Amino acid sequence: MDHLYLVIILFFLGSLAGFLNIMAGGGSAITLPVLIFLGLNPAVANGTNRIAIVIQNISAIYSFKKEDYFEFKESMKLSLFALPGAIIGAFAAVNVDDEIFKNILGVIMIGIIISMVIPRKKIDTSAKSSPLQKFYLYLGMIGAGFYGGFVQVGVGFILMASLHYLGKYNLILVNMHKVFIVLVYNIPALLIFILSGDINWFLGLSLATGNAFGAWWSAKYAVKKGEKAVRIVMMIAIFIMSLKLLNVF
Repeated sequence: MDHLYLVIILFFLGSLAGFLNIMAGGGSAITLPVLIFLGLNPAVANGTNRIAIVIQNISAIYSFKKEDYFEFKESMKLSLFALPGAIIGAFAAVNVDDEIFKNILGVIMIGIIISMVIPRKKIDTSAKSSPLQKFYLYLGMIGAGFYGGFVQVGVGFILMASLHYLGKYNLILVNMHKVFIVLVYNIPALLIFILSGDINWFLGLSLATGNAFGAWWSAKYAVKKGEKAVRIVMMIAIFIMSLKLLNVF
C-alpha cells in the first residue's frame, strides 16, 4: 500500500479511536486489529499502539486544561496507584497470551452496562468517598493499571467505572482523570515495548496524529455536552466492545 494512503487511513482511524478513547474507551479495539492486518504481530501491534495512546492523552490533557478541567495533584495520586500494575502488566504482555483475559473482560463489560441501565439512586458527586470506598478505588487503579499495561483495550471502561462509582466523580472529571492516569502508566509501558523491540515507529506516529486530533475534539465535546452525552457514548462503546471481546463478531 502506498505510504501516503496508509498515513491517511491511519489518521482517520486514529481520529475515531482517539475520540472514543477520551469519551468512553475501546478505541484500541479499532486500531489494534488494523495494525495486525497491516502485518504486525500482536506484540508489535500492542507496542506500536502505545505511541498513539501516549500522544493522544497529552493532547486530551491539554484540551481539558484549556477548558479549565485540571486537578494535577488528584490525577497524579490516582496515577501512582495504577503505575505499578501497569509495569507488571507490560512485562507480562511481551510473552503472555491475553485471550482468556479478554473473555473475562467481556463479561465485566456486560456487567457494567447492566449496572448503568438499572434504575438506581443518583450518585452524589458532591459528597466525598468513604475511606473504604477510597481503599477499593485505589485497588481498582492497581488492577486497571495491570490490565492497561497488559493489553490496553477497554481499560478506559474499567477506569471510568472505578472513578465514577467509587471516587464519586462526575463523568467530566472521570474523563479528565482517566486520560491523565492512562498517560502516566503508558510511559513506562511504552519504554518496555521499545526496549523489547516491539515498535513500528512509522505506523505508530501516523496513527498518533489521528489519535491526538480525535482526543482534542473529544475533550472539548465532553465538556460542552456534559455528562448525558458522555454516558450515551460510553454505553454504546462498552456494548460494542464487550461483543468483540466475547468474539460475537
